Amino acid sequence: MTTASAGEGPRQGVRRQPSAEQLRLLTKVAKLYHEQGVRQPQIAAQLHISQPRVSRLLKQAVVAGIVRTVVIPPSGVHTELENAIELRYGLREVIVVDASGEDDGHIIPALGAAASVYLETTLTGGDRIGISSWSSTLLATVESMTPRPTQVAEEVVQVLGGVGNPAAQARAARLVGRLADLTGASPVLLPVPGLVGSVSAKRTLMKDPVVTEVMDAWSRLTLLLVGIGSLEPSPLLKESGNAMTPEDQKVLRDQDAVGDICLRFFDEAGKPVRSELDQRVLGLSAAQVRSDDLRSVGVAGGMRKYAAIRAALLGGWVDVLITDRSVAERLAGEQISEHRPTQS
Repeated sequence: MTTASAGEGPRQGVRRQPSAEQLRLLTKVAKLYHEQGVRQPQIAAQLHISQPRVSRLLKQAVVAGIVRTVVIPPSGVHTELENAIELRYGLREVIVVDASGEDDGHIIPALGAAASVYLETTLTGGDRIGISSWSSTLLATVESMTPRPTQVAEEVVQVLGGVGNPAAQARAARLVGRLADLTGASPVLLPVPGLVGSVSAKRTLMKDPVVTEVMDAWSRLTLLLVGIGSLEPSPLLKESGNAMTPEDQKVLRDQDAVGDICLRFFDEAGKPVRSELDQRVLGLSAAQVRSDDLRSVGVAGGMRKYAAIRAALLGGWVDVLITDRSVAERLAGEQISEHRPTQS
């Protein structure tokens, strides 16, 4: 057996630089295809080479740096901002809408439209959706959706009690029922208050067979769609009769609560706040909301909710966030001193 000397030819694994003539051909093929829109079969015929060779030359043009792909986001699309937040907070996905400020009348419809597109895109069949009852943003989401031509979900399940005054209760029922209609799913309503007067009253309600059936459905959820609340209850929650008393709010402030998801409150680090009020909520537990088995989608915006949104991200309460540009820009600029906490 003979071995090649150093000067006998290119060593295996060493890429040869294209010659000037090769570079000329690569450039010509690249210009025809990318700039002039000539299809590969026509390029092959024009240059009297095979179509497979045209394909190889186009790939070589990329390797040689002759062709570079540049993505230019259109106005109103904030891909870099979304990517920065995803990396910073360890999220599955972030969607930033081109709206900002404190005008809920402008922000809520924009968030709802973005969330509806997200759901229409990602619901492909078999999902069991949990949804919070008392969120204007989620109501806007459902109202923005169009019916799916095929069934894309099995169940839409209420994850927080939906009984309140008649007008607010009707809106909560419409939220669940309408989403079920749009997705071809079966609605599962929770016909009890979200916040009851005492722990003993909650225990009594939990023995009801209808309530037990809904709670069983929670264990089957694959997707959770929630708003993120600040300490001040939303107008919809206030109207429902499920809002906290001033005394409850004072207790939560004293415990440094900054926000909630499904009336499960957390502090600025995203850690659950344990209180007597927490024991009176009829809905998903904090552990269930933060379960790794759920794709949890938080839809919230407006700078008045910034502290609550940031805390929800730090605490692992959601892994998909849909928010507005002002909140997103501030989230991307924040320094994080530690990783997202484990479940507690």
